[in-house]
Amino acid sequence: PMLLAGCTSTGTNLTPRQQARNEAGLYPVEVIWETRQKSVKHETVKPAVQVGLNFYPMKRTPMLTNRWETLIPVPTGTNFINYRVRVDYDYDSIPVARPDSRLSPLYQLQVVDQ
Repeated sequence: PMLLAGCTSTGTNLTPRQQARNEAGLYPVEVIWETRQKSVKHETVKPAVQVGLNFYPMKRTPMLTNRWETLIPVPTGTNFINYRVRVDYDYDSIPVARPDSRLSPLYQLQVVDQ
């Protein structure tokens, strides 16, 4: 499914919609973010997962340039959690670089007891 709106940037949510509950209460979220916008300063790309008012920074997946991951907490007793992915970045502009961002649609993760 498409992750981020925009004519030059696309994303794909790789996170399964359902995950088994674990003792740590942390669940992986993974995305691919790609852009055709040549002016993006790739070293400034900073994706984060938004859960309510909380943001969880994502880290680049080792050895891949366009894949990002993080762990998000899901409290014990909670079966569903809604989240979005926000990607902040700078792009080259005259006379100086400017900030921009893309926001995904709302996704839902279901945590199931096994």
